[in-house]
Amino acid sequence: MKHRRAVYPGSFDPVTNGHVDIIRRASALFDELVVAVLLNRGKTPLFSTEERLDMLRKSVAGWRNVRVDSFSGLMVDYMRKNDMAVAIRGLRAVSDLEYEFQLAHTNRTLYPEMETVFLMPGENYVYLTSTTVREVASLGGELGTQVPRHVSLALRKKFSGKK
Repeated sequence: MKHRRAVYPGSFDPVTNGHVDIIRRASALFDELVVAVLLNRGKTPLFSTEERLDMLRKSVAGWRNVRVDSFSGLMVDYMRKNDMAVAIRGLRAVSDLEYEFQLAHTNRTLYPEMETVFLMPGENYVYLTSTTVREVASLGGELGTQVPRHVSLALRKKFSGKK
């Protein structure tokens, strides 16, 4: 029997409950799911790579078939190196579709053996983004059900200036 593996890449700055929902759904479909933090030199993240990895590990603790990793460069190179052929992408709204469609086709051009699986989050998370979460947190707003508790605490600490 073939071992089904997939990667769910993203910046996860920070991880939200929408991400966790996609991870839960994808982990039920694959034998192994790697949640991979993309190190994007073009962006300045709020959280360091290690902080994002730590928040993700806490968010998926107890899920035996989910592993957390990081990579830089092209996702398709990471996938080839790790013998993966399926990428998970979340689709929140129609506004995501055009970008994700272009990305999927570009990736398949670079790595013809790969497939992209699109998953929709639960209705509660359709408009949830890490950008919105950072903005609400920076203004002292309550994040409630938008992020795991440990992420909410990390955001509060980050914006209060405490180390």
